[in-house]
Amino acid sequence: MNKSELIEKIADKAGITRAAAATALDATLASVSEALVAGEAIALVGFGTFKVSERAARTGKNPATGATLEIAASKSAKFTAGKALKDALNA
Repeated sequence: MNKSELIEKIADKAGITRAAAATALDATLASVSEALVAGEAIALVGFGTFKVSERAARTGKNPATGATLEIAASKSAKFTAGKALKDALNA
């Protein structure tokens, strides 16, 4: 499912226009992004939790040449599914 298909599904389920659904989805995604950038976790009970994970700097190897290189520390977003979502997936 891509973004436009998701917008259509939201509009159908909520009984709103596609434009309103697109605005709501964009606002939701922007809010989630802002919270993660600020280092906050977002817990949606029954659905899951979004949080920031930090990766330490490490040494890696170039597979083509075998030369070592330094991989910088980084942050990434992680999602952990909640119990209700896991149950729905495994039903």
